[in-house]
Amino acid sequence: AWEQSHLTVDPDADVVFSCKTGMRTAGACDRLAARVTGEAFVLDGGLDAWRAAGLPVEENLSAPMEINRQVQITAGLMILAGVILGFLVAPVWFGLSAFVGAGLTFAGLTGTCAMARVLMLAPWNRPRFA
Repeated sequence: AWEQSHLTVDPDADVVFSCKTGMRTAGACDRLAARVTGEAFVLDGGLDAWRAAGLPVEENLSAPMEINRQVQITAGLMILAGVILGFLVAPVWFGLSAFVGAGLTFAGLTGTCAMARVLMLAPWNRPRFA
């Protein structure tokens, strides 16, 4: 998704890319650097390392929960619901758990997550404009 975004940076500005732990950013650093005209840096250890070093962090408390956590919560609830409904209502509900498990496996193998894409469309994940 971010590859299609219009990432522009002041040519005289240094840019630091980061994620929570630095792993995703490090894996994408070549693609990120290609999107800026100035210098670009990857923050070693990500935001977690920045915080651990006692450096200041400004948080947007109205920002939605990280999409990965939203996927984990949603998938977990769907799997749990499938198991409970499978025991209490009808065994066909076990298929819901199997479907979510297959989706998570596919996401892990391909690096794409349909559930994350759907959750990104949720109202709480959309940008708010003034």
